[in-house]
Amino acid sequence: MRAMRHASDDRRRIGFIVFPGITALDFIGPMEAFAAAKIDGAEGRKRSCYELTMIGVDRKPAASESGAVFRPHCTLESAPPLDTVVIPGGVGLRKPATTRKLTAWLMQRVHHTRRIVSVCTGIYGLAPTGLLDGRRVTTHWAYARDVAQRFPKLLVDANALFLKDGKFYTSAGITAGIDVTLALIEEDFGPGVALSVARELVVYLKRSGDQAQFSDPLRFQSRSAGGFADLAAWIRQNLGRPLPVDQLAQRVALGPRHFSRRFKATFDVSPAEFVELQRMNEACHRLTLPRTSIDSVARSVGFKSADVFRRAFERRFGVTPTAYRRQFASTGGSIKVKS
Repeated sequence: MRAMRHASDDRRRIGFIVFPGITALDFIGPMEAFAAAKIDGAEGRKRSCYELTMIGVDRKPAASESGAVFRPHCTLESAPPLDTVVIPGGVGLRKPATTRKLTAWLMQRVHHTRRIVSVCTGIYGLAPTGLLDGRRVTTHWAYARDVAQRFPKLLVDANALFLKDGKFYTSAGITAGIDVTLALIEEDFGPGVALSVARELVVYLKRSGDQAQFSDPLRFQSRSAGGFADLAAWIRQNLGRPLPVDQLAQRVALGPRHFSRRFKATFDVSPAEFVELQRMNEACHRLTLPRTSIDSVARSVGFKSADVFRRAFERRFGVTPTAYRRQFASTGGSIKVKS
């Protein structure tokens, strides 16, 4: 299906469903990401890639769960043709009257809409249509079990940041809405535009892993006790040295096998995977600093060679270290990049 574009230009029109009780970040995060997407236009000026439309379930302003108020541009009944529909989450979407109205509208629009996206608990507005039956989907980890029970025909993956199945995209909690939006921008306009948006928003273009992995560092600090309490901080302070499992286990006075089992059971990720995540996150930061080479960054976060580092970085983020720093490096200093 061809992308639905504005009559006066080639912008793709994105419709955001707004309703009382919406989660503001589910809506604002993706909307700002789409708004930041620009390409070169006439006379060297940047022009927007998307036209953004707020679609209310009725004509009234919609107050979010946090109290922010959004004034829709139009209603479901008066909405223009759309390339993509985005359904944010929020407690208001789980009210039967709102769900029924949205479900009926989606069934009318599905065949004329290129993509339909749910953010976080926005899946409660999309799942009742039956359009997701038999498809792989995700949502916020805290609601995954409830979604699976209410809609048993859905193949719920509680860990994924976002999933695509056909024209349907589902994403996990709140900030994962930005992850899926960046993926949509990359589909439409390529990685260069998506990288520019990520740079403006100061986020990763592609976060690797799953919901459990990205919540682990915080859970490591907040739920650990005894000898585990300082281990996460110690790992981050010693990324440049080898960090084998037996050394980590020794710091918390456990045998390596017992330590690995406890770590995996608690945080759903192995010690080695946790260490690599910390190394990659720190590498992203160091790549933006002036007067640093790829070799020096690789060594500083514990890789034996720049080649091994490059492969690991590209595997995790989908871009090379060189491409990453071109988009994110400070313009205030001279950067030496070894190819």
